[in-house]
Order: sequence, then structure tokens, then C-alpha cells
Amino acid sequence: MKTTDTFLELYRTIHDFVKRDVSPNFKNKDNEHDTNPAWSRIRELGTELWLDSGNIEDIQHVWTREFSALTTNNTLLNKEIQTGRYDSLIREASRMLNQCDDLSEDKKILEITFILNTRHALRLVERFNAYVSVEEHTSLANDMEAAVEYAHRYHAICPERFIVKIPFTAAGLLATRRLAREGIAVNHTLGFSARQNYLIARLAKPSFVNVFLGRLNSFVADNQLGSGQYMGEKATLTSQAVVKQLRKKQLTSSRQIGASFRDARQVNGLAGIDVMTLPPKVADEFISEKPLPENITDRTKSVFSPGIDPKVDRTAVRLDTLWDVIVQLVNCIETLEIENLDAFTPDDLIDFFDEHRCGDVLVRWTDSQIETSAREGKIPRLEHWKDALESKSIGLDSLMSLAGLNSFASEQKQMDDHIRKILSKNPSQ
Repeated sequence: MKTTDTFLELYRTIHDFVKRDVSPNFKNKDNEHDTNPAWSRIRELGTELWLDSGNIEDIQHVWTREFSALTTNNTLLNKEIQTGRYDSLIREASRMLNQCDDLSEDKKILEITFILNTRHALRLVERFNAYVSVEEHTSLANDMEAAVEYAHRYHAICPERFIVKIPFTAAGLLATRRLAREGIAVNHTLGFSARQNYLIARLAKPSFVNVFLGRLNSFVADNQLGSGQYMGEKATLTSQAVVKQLRKKQLTSSRQIGASFRDARQVNGLAGIDVMTLPPKVADEFISEKPLPENITDRTKSVFSPGIDPKVDRTAVRLDTLWDVIVQLVNCIETLEIENLDAFTPDDLIDFFDEHRCGDVLVRWTDSQIETSAREGKIPRLEHWKDALESKSIGLDSLMSLAGLNSFASEQKQMDDHIRKILSKNPSQ
């Protein structure tokens, strides 16, 4: 994306607009919050604690001194936007953006969502002095240059506390690689497996990688392949071990996030991983059970047996893609590292993986596949993907990443539509 002088001036105006009347002091606020011995024990085991929410009331209910960060995403921010609490800000932002004659409607919506994201995130920083993961508009997921540009803009708003979330796509990988080299903290999101995170951590080197563990459990249960219990836990611990080994070899500094927690049992089961980001409901459930600190132990060496029906053909479903990092992928990445990656386009990167027989990791999705995934929501229906999985043209992990991105895009559309609705009430805005 080429930025004209007109847009540079607009961006400076937006920067000032967003930061007005917000004054985080970046000082320790421990004296304003309680402490909890169970959370303190988890911190002692090396796990950083985040909350997965953008709702200040919900956060306040469970926040203690042991928590350090908050994660927001398109879904969580959309919940805040739909309440109407930001409608006046939308109108005011629109009036300010009308000063730029070159702004298309889509660009105007993109800028308003940027304003909403940054303004809400700054409120969270101001209230909790927390680090906050802010997520880019889903329309940027396959646009490397635009993803980098908006990441720079997010970082400029609050370099002290903002972490930019970028999704797992070819464009996202290349954007993250560039940003990480510039020292910008990136939370590379929508990961589901050890092999994806091996690729992300080694190639792009973001501050954080993820496993959305709860969605893996739901995939198995919803498709009647078994209880689904421990699917995500096994993938998370395997990925944690892989990322830790890469750090030991000084091939990355990335840290592993366990995301998409569903219940308190998973908190105990994953104690010791680098980072947990917990919905307030799960955090509250965990503390309500009054766990004894002495019973909370490092579980990173645990071996979970996932709840899969013995009759299920695990190879056909490609469960192995969640926790196996095969030599073929390692060799592919080692070969890639000696290439001039700075000259690669996203298509070049996909082609490279395909040529080295790893095209199921970084997939070139067809329009039909994207449309099918969008209709399904965040949990794919196995019947629609059986042939592609069995032919090994896709992995279960890559399928889950596509579903996650489409799910966020659906929430993004709801947010964008809400903005259009507000603006349509007064066309002059």
C-alpha cells in the first residue's frame, strides 16, 4: 500500500484524535488490585497470565496483580461496538475523516475501525496499565504491505503497551517477519499446531505464537469423533516444547500462548506454559474452586491422551498435523532461510512450500474452499473436507486457521455494518 502525503497528514490527525484525553501513566498499579496465591503459584511456574476480554467490567471482576496483559480481537471488540457505547465516537470520527476528499467508503470504514480499536485498547491500558493485543482489520490478512503499515500505526499510538495481532497467512508471515526485525511486538494469531508454530517462530520470529486449544476440542466433539478432551492440551504442550527448543537453539525468541480456554480444568492442566490468555469466566471458575497452591505443578511434561473414538481413522482426519513436526518441514524451512526472503511475495512463499511438498501447511485456498469455510463458522464440518484431508492437500491445522480467520471476518463485517448503519442515519457524516 503506497501512502500519499494526503494520507500521511490524515494519519497524523487520526493519531492525535485517538490519543486525546487519554493519559496512561505506565506505572505499577499493584496497590489498586488484590493478589491471589493460586495465580501467584502459576506465575512462579513461569506462566504469564493474560485475560481474553475487552469488557472493563468483566476484567475488573477477576483482575489481580498477577495478570499483565489483555487480548482483544474482532469478536471481542464487536461485542463492545454492538452495545452502542461507541456510537458517538463513530459519528465524531466520521466528521473528522470527511476532511479528506480522497477517502473511499471502504477506506473510511477501515479508518473508523482503527480508531475504535486503538481508542478501546487505550482505555484498557489506562485502566489496568496492561499490555494489550490489538488486532488488525481482517481485510488486511492477505495484504502484506497494508498489514505492515497498520502495524506501524498501532505501534505508534502506544509503543509502551500495544502488541499487534497478525493472523497466520502467507502475507501475515512476511509482514510479521519484517515487523519483528524492526522491534515491534507481534502476537501471531490463529495458530493450532506445533508445526505451524515451528514455522512461525523460526521464519517470522514474533513475540508470541498461539494454539487455540478449545477449538480443537470442539472440532472433535462437534464432528462426533470422540469427546475431544485433551486435543488442544496435547497440541499446546507439544507446541510449547517445540518453541522452547527453538529458543534454546537461539533460533527464535517467540513465546507460546495457550488461547481459547474453555474451563478451569485446562488452567491446571497447562500450568507452566509461557502464557495463558483466559476468558474472565474461566479465570473466575478457576478461583471459585479454591485451588491450593501446593497442588498446582508444572504440567509442561505431561502426556495427554486425546479423546478420540478408537474407530476413527486418525490418519484420514490428519490429527498428526496438530503435534508432529516432520523432517520434511524442517528441511523446507532450512532451505527457505538461505533464500532472499525480503524479495518474496505471499504467492512466492506459498509456491515455495508447495514445491517442497509442504503445501498442506501453507495452503493456497480456492474461492470455493474459502466460501465453504465462511458458511461453517469457526468449527469446520468434516464431511466437507474429508477428501482434501485424505489427499493431504490440506492439514487439519491449516483448515482450523482458515475457519478462524473467516470467523473473525464475520465478526468484522458485523462491526463494519454497525458503523455503516450509524453513518447512514446522517449521510453528511
